[in-house]
Amino acid sequence: MTSTARIPKDGYALRLRNVSVTLGGVQILSNVTAQPAVGALNAIIGPNGAGKTTLLRAILGLVPYTGTIQIGQTVEGEPLRLGYVPQRLDFDRGMPISVLDFMCAGLQRRPVWLGHSRTARSVAAKYLAQVGGSGWEHKSLGRLSGGELQRVLLAMALSHEPDILLLDEPVSGVDVAGEELFCDLLGSLQQQGRYTMLLVSHDLSIVTQHAQYVICLNQTVQCQGDAVTTLTAENLRALYRQDVSLYEHTGTHEGHAHKHHHGTGGQGHTGHGCPGPHSH
Repeated sequence: MTSTARIPKDGYALRLRNVSVTLGGVQILSNVTAQPAVGALNAIIGPNGAGKTTLLRAILGLVPYTGTIQIGQTVEGEPLRLGYVPQRLDFDRGMPISVLDFMCAGLQRRPVWLGHSRTARSVAAKYLAQVGGSGWEHKSLGRLSGGELQRVLLAMALSHEPDILLLDEPVSGVDVAGEELFCDLLGSLQQQGRYTMLLVSHDLSIVTQHAQYVICLNQTVQCQGDAVTTLTAENLRALYRQDVSLYEHTGTHEGHAHKHHHGTGGQGHTGHGCPGPHSH
């Protein structure tokens, strides 16, 4: 798997300075300041209503905000490209649309009902292969499992050759096997040291196994830093503002085994010992 992400010129891919978002008269984010680690998987964690999804939407320019969001540049002075994998794709599963139709719709100018261009077909096949979806082109999009659909969404995001990849709880509602496969794919991408990923996740077992940098968010940044030193019992109690029972989980970071504590209290318990699955 070959990364197409480009190295930022000034040592950062993304900078957030005092970012605030108010929607419908309600303040969702307040003075968020963070700088995700370049070429690493950065996890954004926090309780329900913490503003995690809203932060991604602000970075994508989908909601109004105050403060500054700086996208890094390449050595040629071009802005880094953003890719996005949503939590889910809402569509009519009875629609007669194939995986190839879906991929080509975002890869070519002409409508897919007029045919698929040779270039679009080639690019779709390439990135489907990267996510383990070789031969899926003619599958019905509506007949894919939850995990398969998320891998197609990842392939779509990768097909636009992003430098920064935003992932909004991409394995929420996916079965355990699909979740493990998806996270292994992210791990393979991250190990190349090129993509800068921002992963919103409620599953702390995923975070401890795959993330190098963690941003703890509850309307504002409560703490941030490398995963090993940031995911402490004290920080998690402060973040989720509740007493949590704890258990040890052995994860691996850059070839070294570390033990982390995971909160098991909170809303939306999923069986992984992780608080709240949803955010605004």
